[in-house]
Amino acid sequence: METKFRDFKYIRPDIESDKEHINLLLNEFENAENAETQFEILKKINEIRSGFDTMSRIANIRYTINTFDEFYSSEHEFFDDFGPVYSGLINRLYKSLTKSKFRAGLEKMCGKQLFDVAEVVLKTFSDEVMDDLKKENHLSSKYVRLVASAKINFEGEERNLAGLALFMESENREVRKNAYDAKWSFFEKHENEIDAIYDELVKIRTVIARKLGYENFIQLGYDRLRRTGYTQNEISGFRDEVKQYIVPLTSALKEIQKQRTGLDHLYYYDSDFYFRSGNPMPKGSPEWIVEKAKLMYEQLSPETGEFMNFMIEHEVMDLYNRKGKSAGGYCTYIRNYKSPYIFANMNGTSHDIKVLTHEAGHAFQAFQSRVFDIPEYTTPTLEAAEIHSMSMEFITWPWMNLFFEEDTDKFLFSHLFKALTFIPYGVTVDEFQHFIYSNPDATPAERKLKWRELEKKYMPGKDYEGNEFLERGGYWFMQGHIFKMPFYYIDYCLAQICALQFWRKCNEDRDVAWKDYLSLCKQGGSRSFLELLKTARIESPFDKNTIQSIVNYAGEWIMNVNKEYDLV
Repeated sequence: METKFRDFKYIRPDIESDKEHINLLLNEFENAENAETQFEILKKINEIRSGFDTMSRIANIRYTINTFDEFYSSEHEFFDDFGPVYSGLINRLYKSLTKSKFRAGLEKMCGKQLFDVAEVVLKTFSDEVMDDLKKENHLSSKYVRLVASAKINFEGEERNLAGLALFMESENREVRKNAYDAKWSFFEKHENEIDAIYDELVKIRTVIARKLGYENFIQLGYDRLRRTGYTQNEISGFRDEVKQYIVPLTSALKEIQKQRTGLDHLYYYDSDFYFRSGNPMPKGSPEWIVEKAKLMYEQLSPETGEFMNFMIEHEVMDLYNRKGKSAGGYCTYIRNYKSPYIFANMNGTSHDIKVLTHEAGHAFQAFQSRVFDIPEYTTPTLEAAEIHSMSMEFITWPWMNLFFEEDTDKFLFSHLFKALTFIPYGVTVDEFQHFIYSNPDATPAERKLKWRELEKKYMPGKDYEGNEFLERGGYWFMQGHIFKMPFYYIDYCLAQICALQFWRKCNEDRDVAWKDYLSLCKQGGSRSFLELLKTARIESPFDKNTIQSIVNYAGEWIMNVNKEYDLV
């Protein structure tokens, strides 16, 4: 591939032409006389799918890079409208696959996972919900646009939400508080609008679920995420183990945080402040960070060196925070160019390195899985995909001195600290969503009340010091996953338990750990979550003692470092 991302061609797909072509091919597929013929037809269908998907990804990237761009805003709306139509085509393909009289032969050529995915996805769509899906897409996009539109005057400059992050970690407590309050004032100002968007989302998702024969949206949410091999019961058990083993540890870690910062009490604006001398910050600009990342990945392995040089040469990363840019970070894959793409909002905090290594983990996996022609196998289901990203954060620990220099030990301490304290927050998001979709008629006030109740369950001691909006339970407004991809967030928690196991492996035998990680990445999405764990030779987060074992190991590491180093 010689072109750079700016040269990637975008042409709006002709959905009617694609629809006609795929339907003709499916007719041929259904009338084929053997599995080999069906397999060749499937290849042709996948070529059309790749073309549509490529244009969808390019349009979305260019829209999120600049949500003010009128052309790509229009194209984003096009995909909101026609995405469900395309899903209808995929639905027919999956029906044809699962009902094929040559299914056994096709499974040998394609692998069983494609058929397991098809079986699950078939439950999630019918023509009857087409218009409802379009409405759901537009509501999600409305939330994204609203958050990206934030213009907050702070410290003499207009900033978006990402632009406040550096001030939220300031050594000056008053600056921290002001930055936090500026952020939450934006959400409080738009409270009624966000409540209305979410209320409509919950209700339309409930309508879709009931039309498809589900009791409520919960199982539909699981099926949309293509989860197989475990159920809501395993997730509930996982949350219980977090409450039993991780919540007490994180409470102890908060006591350590108080000691290190010299604070008598931690308020909400102290949550991301870890050292009285200041948090570790990368020692250079975003461009400098990329130079160091290039060196790091060249030294890590030949595979990662090739990958990072590809990303830099083809300019398939946009890492810098700008006005109008969508919030957050993500990695996506552009099929026809066989190229990952990394999107982030660097803001001068240590999170810049975390998000770079995290999204690089996703991108590296996609880069290793380019050999798969079956689109479903390019990336795995999300709980497995997050293992690649979160593990990469830990695998790169030996190179953190490139970014943090004399503050490296502070970064490693705070990174593990945040990895552990994140999990109770993640299960809060998950249990909250189970409540929401079990009670779709709950009022906005009842939703916020439930959020605050769950915060007290999983994050006891969180003190909002009279911030009325947060006291009422408004914190979840900033969590885009709740609006855009319901039930996704627990995947980060499951993957964090797996990533901590890779971290322990690295500490014990780095060569073995890397071999297992590379093997995992090469599998792409060709196997289910639980099967991929076996490939990686790590324990399932649902197994008894897995959480307790890894949390005890991590907790002991932190306590020892806390005694050994005076990281103030």
